[in-house]
Amino acid sequence: MKIALIGYGKMGKMIEEIARQRGHEIVSIIDIDNLQDFDSPEFASADVAIEFTAPQAAYGNYLRAFSHNVKVVSGSTGWMNDHKADVERMCNEEGKTLFWASNFSIGVAIFSAVNRYLAKIMNGFPQYDVEMEEVHHVHKLDAPSGTAITLAEEIVEVIDRKKDWTKGVLHAPDGTVSGSADAAADLLRIDSIRRDEVPGIHAIKYDSEADCITITHDAHSRRGFALGAVLAAEYTKDHEGLLTISDMFKF
Repeated sequence: MKIALIGYGKMGKMIEEIARQRGHEIVSIIDIDNLQDFDSPEFASADVAIEFTAPQAAYGNYLRAFSHNVKVVSGSTGWMNDHKADVERMCNEEGKTLFWASNFSIGVAIFSAVNRYLAKIMNGFPQYDVEMEEVHHVHKLDAPSGTAITLAEEIVEVIDRKKDWTKGVLHAPDGTVSGSADAAADLLRIDSIRRDEVPGIHAIKYDSEADCITITHDAHSRRGFALGAVLAAEYTKDHEGLLTISDMFKF
């Protein structure tokens, strides 16, 4: 398979390594200093482009790839509020293809399935309150993480006593603490910690007077995310439309 890379930071380099190990060809690498290569024949020859960039750049990158009829796999977050409807229209009505996930880790996909199942059970036990904590490296700019938001939305969808999620306490890389641990009873609080080089930890806690149930996913490295992105590209090559992890993994 011919793959183009959009974004060539740590994640992009790791995706390149894994893609080559799996026998794929990297035909184009685009970063901030060579955006003109979107219009190159090498980029247009790609079966799939894998995009990991900044939230403000993602949507524009999709448009550039779509203009050359290149399918996109993307792990960038933060673009949905302004552009979700446009992307859905392009994929559902105009024949474009985007595989998007807030997290491509196979372990997180399994964790998400467990999260959904546990939430269905806990909907019947209102004595348990639910909250979440996510921990990431100091370079991560957004809080809560896109993965935490996706997990929270899955919980809110099935637990009647929670209508939405809300930002809780943020422990910033410089040691400052902001936000509040106080949240309305019908909101799911997400606390965020930025520490060292942590690839990603997500913990969901159901607490009651009697006991506490916690499920946790702890990534050891970014390698699992990179492998998942390449697996998603392999899946996307032969599928069309707006795709997600749940399409690839039938849990």
